[in-house]
Amino acid sequence: MKVIEHELTAPWEAVLLEPTAAASTGVVVLAGSSGRVDRQRARLLAEQGFLALAIRWFGGLGQPKGICEVPLETFVAAVDLLRSRGAERVGLLGLSKGAEAALLTAVHEPRVDVVVAMAPTSLAWCNVGPGLDGQSRPYRSSWSWRGCPLPFVPMDDSWKPARQGDGPVAIRGWYELSEETFARHLDAAAIPVEKARADVLLVAGGDDAMWPSLRYAEQLAARRHQAGAQVRVVVREDAGHRPRFPGESPAAPSETFLYGGSADADALLGKAAWASILNLLGPA
Repeated sequence: MKVIEHELTAPWEAVLLEPTAAASTGVVVLAGSSGRVDRQRARLLAEQGFLALAIRWFGGLGQPKGICEVPLETFVAAVDLLRSRGAERVGLLGLSKGAEAALLTAVHEPRVDVVVAMAPTSLAWCNVGPGLDGQSRPYRSSWSWRGCPLPFVPMDDSWKPARQGDGPVAIRGWYELSEETFARHLDAAAIPVEKARADVLLVAGGDDAMWPSLRYAEQLAARRHQAGAQVRVVVREDAGHRPRFPGESPAAPSETFLYGGSADADALLGKAAWASILNLLGPA
């Protein structure tokens, strides 16, 4: 399907990809802690007939330089934009910190119809990088709602990577240690996904080296099940932190982080999730 690209500069840097055929469903695409506008992923969705919007949600003009007290209203504004362009049904599709944002936004905004959370967390975490004040410490929440920071789990900075020296590291153990150290914060910081009106799809790999997304997905699913709410889970034990959809190239290696999985396993997880994503979003 032919797609028209619209470059946006306000209220954030973004690209809106519009199929030439009328679309009744829109999708907001949220990258993780890279902060990039995920144009390729948005194009894949637009080629399926969905109105797709990929936004820069931190690091841009007027935004925090890091993921620090990012207003969830940022994502509500993206929902508003898609609805103003004729979308009757709106989904949020996020990876990693983008999945954290998507889940929390759906908890607070009932007009979100679908959440696809890839490599998710079941907890709201502290900031990654500086806020508007340019400071990274002391730790603060990654998120705010109506001007109030959300409860969060801090990081235990006593953690040391198992692999010393140069080269990328796995930081999953840092998150696991932080959960133990700050156990008293877990209940308040748990994402109450059972309150979301949206349909929820969780996608996770058991070999995720960034954080234990498979365990987090299981915790999120349990909360939904206990509340009698819908949830779908797509997992693959040998996949890592970055599932790849059909048509996407393998994720580039990082000089900083180990993500786990492999190109083949990540592609297989993405392929398994893709059909469920299209089905959940419904007719375009």
